[in-house]
Amino acid sequence: MNDKCELSTSHLLLIPSYNTGALLKKTVTEALQQWLPVWVIIDGSDDGSEDLLLALQAQYPDTLQVIKYSENKGKGAAILTGITQAQKQGFSHVLTMDADYQHPASFIKKFMCNSVDNPEAMILGEPVFDDSAPMIRVKGRQISNWWANLETLGWGIHDSLFGMRIYPINDLIAVMHSTRWARRFDFEPEIAVRMAWRKVPVINIATPVRYISKQEGGVSQFKYGRDNVLLTGMHIRLFSGFLLRLPKLLLCNKGGE
Repeated sequence: MNDKCELSTSHLLLIPSYNTGALLKKTVTEALQQWLPVWVIIDGSDDGSEDLLLALQAQYPDTLQVIKYSENKGKGAAILTGITQAQKQGFSHVLTMDADYQHPASFIKKFMCNSVDNPEAMILGEPVFDDSAPMIRVKGRQISNWWANLETLGWGIHDSLFGMRIYPINDLIAVMHSTRWARRFDFEPEIAVRMAWRKVPVINIATPVRYISKQEGGVSQFKYGRDNVLLTGMHIRLFSGFLLRLPKLLLCNKGGE
């Protein structure tokens, strides 16, 4: 690990959480061992999971910040709140990861160091699934990935849905202020496409992902009917935006050849 990465104070680790139970503490505990500072956004949770962080807050009083909403606003809205505050405090980049223990904390420094070396890029996790992954989820995301690559003329988004990512904060805020969408489950794919339209370079990192069963305490906020309808409507909107931008996208791609 290079010293430039280890000494960086420009990168923030942000973990949005909604009713993730005991997995939140496991996620945050391992994250704190890899990177500081860490901010947790409690997005209207009513399961008391934020209380599990009290001991960690006492242990890391200056580097663990917990921000709590009284009502659930959605993942994208929670992240927007976090990055707006982070920008005011001088951070330039944010690594987002899920609170449900699916993303490996051991990869945090790899992401951060890639970002420190390539500050203009967004760093996207590309999931490596094991046997615990539901096949319907694995196959379903391939559809979203196909559309995302069409909508960006193959800009290089290997996975449009994976939540472990690093964004340049200024670009992310500009993109989020350009749309009233991308506030809930549609956050990752819509932001990836709109960042590509903004010509933000992409670096993909193959990253293992684990699906924890309910018997092991696993939680999931994904609702097949509701969220697939949301994704379908999102891609209809993005494809319409893609058609409007197509001449400019073709010209930019030609100019980069």
